[in-house]
Amino acid sequence: MSLYIASLNSGSNGNCYYIGNNQEAVLIDAGISCRETEKRMKRLGLSMELVKAVFVSHEHSDHIRGIEVLCKKYDLPVYITPGTYLHGRLSIDDRLVRNFNGQQTIAIGALSITSFPKFHDAAEPHSFVVSANGITIGIFTDIGAPCENLIRYFKQCHAAFLEANYDVEMLEQGRYPYHLKRRIRGGHGHLSNAQALEVFKTHKPHFMSHVLLAHLSQDNNRPELVQSLFEEHAGDTTVVVASRHQETPVFQIGGTVQQHVPVSVYSAATAVQYSLF
Repeated sequence: MSLYIASLNSGSNGNCYYIGNNQEAVLIDAGISCRETEKRMKRLGLSMELVKAVFVSHEHSDHIRGIEVLCKKYDLPVYITPGTYLHGRLSIDDRLVRNFNGQQTIAIGALSITSFPKFHDAAEPHSFVVSANGITIGIFTDIGAPCENLIRYFKQCHAAFLEANYDVEMLEQGRYPYHLKRRIRGGHGHLSNAQALEVFKTHKPHFMSHVLLAHLSQDNNRPELVQSLFEEHAGDTTVVVASRHQETPVFQIGGTVQQHVPVSVYSAATAVQYSLF
């Protein structure tokens, strides 16, 4: 059985990632508005009826901005650490709040979602891997430095959303004030292109079909730059740059045949439909 993945938005203006099968799906973060989430999913042929939960990585606004309205409208449980909930100043119906801790695995239907703590300047930041039927997807963004957990889980991934936030030279020569530059590169900020590329080159498993480069800085990176850097070392892995302005296609990961074309999944009762975007 395959998993289907898409970035609905990726960047400091909002982050939201979709992972699912034919029966259920989860969102990792909900940093764009409910209306925009719905519009982008509709364009991709994805149904909110399949979404069974939202998992929150940390409390920064670009990861939680749309969560209150989205979860209220669709009665979705929110998996979030107590510290993230507190510092995010969220107001969500108590019956929808599900607490989790690091290194915990949660079952959502056939999906298994495992969390692990990461380096980032937030209260209780976590990254996630989503697995089903031997297929594993990693969602690795907002990471100040590669840690043992990141490397361990990256090696297991058939596809991954991997942060490549900034080019070192562009950051150093750019307009950001010193304190912000220090925050970004200081070990609890974001992964640079060079750091992400080293993880990819050194630890990419031979079965990784897709890497989606995520959370690019608008001011300190360029999509074409990071695309070319990774493609040079990608081999058979498809390199996709996740946009801060629009959704990516839906990619099918796993199954008997690897599909590099988008897939539309309309409902649990509907067969998978292939379409060109």
